[in-house]
Amino acid sequence: MTWKLLFRNAFRHTLRSLLTVFGVAVAVLAFGLLRTVVDAWYAGVSAAAANRLITRNAISLTFFLPIAYGDKIRAVDGVQAISHMSWFGGIYLDRKNFFANFAVDAASYLELYPEFVVSDEERGAFVRDRKGCVVGRGLARRFGWQVGDAISLQGTIFAGDWPMTVRAIYTGRDASIDENQLFFHWDYLNERLKAVSPRRANYAGIFVIRIADADSAAAVSAAVDELFRNSLAETLTETERAFQLGFVTMSEAILMAIRMVSLLIIGIIMAVAANTMIMSVRERLHEFAVFKTLGFGAWRLGGMILGESLVICAAGGALGIAGTFPALQLLGRYVSNVFPVLAITPATLVYDALAVLAVALAAAVFPIRKVVTVRIVDALGRVA
Repeated sequence: MTWKLLFRNAFRHTLRSLLTVFGVAVAVLAFGLLRTVVDAWYAGVSAAAANRLITRNAISLTFFLPIAYGDKIRAVDGVQAISHMSWFGGIYLDRKNFFANFAVDAASYLELYPEFVVSDEERGAFVRDRKGCVVGRGLARRFGWQVGDAISLQGTIFAGDWPMTVRAIYTGRDASIDENQLFFHWDYLNERLKAVSPRRANYAGIFVIRIADADSAAAVSAAVDELFRNSLAETLTETERAFQLGFVTMSEAILMAIRMVSLLIIGIIMAVAANTMIMSVRERLHEFAVFKTLGFGAWRLGGMILGESLVICAAGGALGIAGTFPALQLLGRYVSNVFPVLAITPATLVYDALAVLAVALAAAVFPIRKVVTVRIVDALGRVA
């Protein structure tokens, strides 16, 4: 049995085989895209550092913490460095231009996040300019921003217009880093609040803690929370990974639905491919009967049918996998504000290949059983 024979038999009915290849390609493409969307949901989790802790209000993220907590946390054994940040929630020009933006402690925040790569010159310019901001490369590309550009955010949580100047553009250390964020000075925010809403001033959304030893995360977290037990603003300290997972679990039902749809797509294409193979074998049943009379055993006949199924499914799978990359680039243009990190992973490619193999095997099962069990006399008596 040669590859040439397999290809000729697989595409003997050209239109039907090509439609099956196209169907497999579309299924693999959809399967890969859906899995990539799920991976994008977990992008923040994969980028989390083991030696970073997050301290927030024990009630909810919507309740802030007094900025004075920072000095007490800094004194806890095992704490190397600390910074603070607040979700700002501003919009640029209109609500369609939503992206993540935070007020951070400029002097310490970037030190805790080395994955945000910024040149020393731009970092210094950002720290010196109270109205300066740092934006990600993806965000700068999206709006055509350059260093030195004046921009303005419209506040939602903190009302008003907030003019600022782009002083630095960061790039991600690797592909899992979100390059669609904006950071500006917490001091800028706090000074405005002191003037217009004093009760909201001197508070931060979360504290970011870097610890000396990742293995001591539980002990340091407990020590930090113990400091503020029975206070007006009790804290909850957890690893950065656990903090990010908390956001993901809010969408667990959606993620489960996406996974189910991806599996359903593979199930449907299994049925389509199986129907193609069954029709092909039924039309050539007399040929397989001749092979039996020539001494071809069950293993060789089964191998021929499985080989044809693999050829069709592999062609469709290769086409689908190849199409995933341009499809992701196109999709990324429209959902970059929702999924800033949208890239196909090696694991997804492996799952695509396994799905193609599963479809090929499932599609060949019933035709193989038919050919192996049919009697030669019955097969030769059929009119193809």
